[in-house]
Amino acid sequence: MKRKEDLFAESETSASAGKDAPLAARMRPRTLDEFIGQEHIIGPGRLLRRAIQADQLSSIILYGPPGTGKTTLAQIIANTTRARFLAINAVLAGVKDIRDAIETAREERKLNDQKTILFVDEVHRFSKSQQDALLPHVENGTLTLIGATTENPYFEVNKALVSRSRIFQLKPLGEEHVRAVILAALAEPERGFGRRRVEMEPEALDHIVRVASGDARSALNALELAVETTPAGADGIARVTLEVAEESIQRRAVLYDKDGDSHYDTISAFIKSLRGSDADASLYWLAKMVYAGEDPRFIFRRMLILASEDVGLADPQALGVVSAAAAAFDYVGLPEGQFHLTQACLYLASAPKSNTAMAYFDALESVRGEQKDEVPDHLKDASRDGEDMGHGKGYLYPHAYRDHWVAQQYLPGSLQGKVFYQPTDSGYEATIRERVARNREAQLEAAEQDRRESGGGWGGTSKPRGGKVTSAWIDRAASQSGEILRQVRDMIFAQARTRRDSLVLDLSGGTGFLTWEACRRCPAGGVWARCEDADRLTAMEEWARHLEILARPEMVTATLAALPSALGARAEAPRFDALLGLDLLRRLDKPAKLVSALRPFAADGALLIWAEANPARSQGFLELLTPGRLGEAVLAKVAGLEKDWRAGLSASPLDPLREELESLGLPATCMPGDFTVRKHFAPAQLRKWFSPEAADRPDSLLAKLAGELSAREKAAVEGTLLETLGGPGVEWRQSYDFLRIQLA
Repeated sequence: MKRKEDLFAESETSASAGKDAPLAARMRPRTLDEFIGQEHIIGPGRLLRRAIQADQLSSIILYGPPGTGKTTLAQIIANTTRARFLAINAVLAGVKDIRDAIETAREERKLNDQKTILFVDEVHRFSKSQQDALLPHVENGTLTLIGATTENPYFEVNKALVSRSRIFQLKPLGEEHVRAVILAALAEPERGFGRRRVEMEPEALDHIVRVASGDARSALNALELAVETTPAGADGIARVTLEVAEESIQRRAVLYDKDGDSHYDTISAFIKSLRGSDADASLYWLAKMVYAGEDPRFIFRRMLILASEDVGLADPQALGVVSAAAAAFDYVGLPEGQFHLTQACLYLASAPKSNTAMAYFDALESVRGEQKDEVPDHLKDASRDGEDMGHGKGYLYPHAYRDHWVAQQYLPGSLQGKVFYQPTDSGYEATIRERVARNREAQLEAAEQDRRESGGGWGGTSKPRGGKVTSAWIDRAASQSGEILRQVRDMIFAQARTRRDSLVLDLSGGTGFLTWEACRRCPAGGVWARCEDADRLTAMEEWARHLEILARPEMVTATLAALPSALGARAEAPRFDALLGLDLLRRLDKPAKLVSALRPFAADGALLIWAEANPARSQGFLELLTPGRLGEAVLAKVAGLEKDWRAGLSASPLDPLREELESLGLPATCMPGDFTVRKHFAPAQLRKWFSPEAADRPDSLLAKLAGELSAREKAAVEGTLLETLGGPGVEWRQSYDFLRIQLA
């Protein structure tokens, strides 16, 4: 075990000695500013960078291939933190080393009130007992863990440790990063080859960059070998040719460890390709697994699962085909058995897809929440006590009826009308969709008749909770509060194409409706949230207080117009991958000016997604009116008033902004979105719309009606709406426009 003062001492001492240490060790970055690559987690404004600079790290696990900077980041943290820093290697350490680290941490906290950070390299190599020994002390804050691993921690590290740590995935460096590392080593006079006269042919440099495959250590090792084995010419210059570069670095074998991360990643890619109906990709991943020695029976097991989970009744034969292919493989074996693997793979890839088998888990959830639901009497076993208890009485035998079907109750009374299975319109399932729907409609009608005849009960003794027969049916169809807004939010994030490591700015400045969703979707990137004023900031901070430090968004208090200045005043100006806004127009006089001012804070490929409600295209209550008690004259009058009112609305509130942005050279597209839900309106809510207070806004349709309709006409409109909207609910449409702006 090493302390902060001697952590990485070998590399530091060797660096000062110059040629004794390997080039990769000498060139190891010492500060965040020297670190090359991984901008998605340590770029300006990113979560991990801010945590390191503020010395506020909670437990983290750094996960990525060799040569991507895991140990380097640990060294940078060791150089910058005020905490005690200890390091162990999981391959060499035992439980005693962990206990010593824990004891040191306790002493530091007790005597000096100082935190202790424990860096564990190759953390996935810890045994279960070692991880269990560490867990309680990470949990109670005695130690802050920094783990480094080349394997997926979700599979290889104790789940309890993972749940208490934030995972940061380091990716293979891009070719531009590897090139920058090599050029820095050639130019660096103290730690690299800057004092020597070295020239590299462009082809040699390109080869090392390409073959290094994102591994900076591999690239530097190859560079060192190439330079050290190339004698200087008569002019004193060592010229590294393509031939030398090819000798200094070897191509790698196919990356596939049957017990490691690549195993899980490859089978995941295979299953997702089958699910996505990409036959070519499916064959590629299948070939990679077989070539690497994967057990074909494991592959067949996964295909058998997919045949039911993802194909299901869209093609009921899929399960039989895969089962037959698996049985044939057992008879034949390899190598000819590859034909059976291929046949099953191609069948599944080309089959129509349906995941309606997941309906089982909806049913399971209902069972878990079940209280005292009984089997309806007519479905109970009549062989034991049918005579005395009436069990089985009233059961209708389906085969005695036309089409072998008859409407009767099968679910418990409280669940009557509940829908678990919803057939898709894919493959064979499309042929049964209409039949299932018709059966349900008849089932519901039969249940309603039974309710009327039995005075409100179901099947004699079973009674529905809530009193009304159709309550479960209506509750399932009715929209929950904010359902349309949730759909709008999902559309915003779909358009933004956020990733786990995206850096997101929420422009809205409201309650954090977009912010908290971004925190869930981008745990390794970071989220910044604009707060309109101090009150909003206080509310957001109170909510964020319940999140761990690294999960909290960065708050910026500013009006929309002042936001660019507030961001620019930061010591390190962030560059966002996605900027998101909802209903911003009412708070802006010059929206195009704001968009232009935000461009310096946009990363390469950054998008601004702006959603704005469109009342002109949204549904109005008056669309639901029919002549009925209104009469043709009143209906025509109301329709004319609504037409005049809609004529004063903008067809698309974001179109003028889009046109102005395009004139400024900012590509922008405007897309409409209509969201429909089943909505139920309470009578008390409807009456509020016709109260004097509801007509206070001069631009509202209700104000227009109040001014133009007589008292009798207004009462007729109100009564008709009560009849229409106060029943089982209506299909309700609300429209939004989505502006997609390419900032960089």
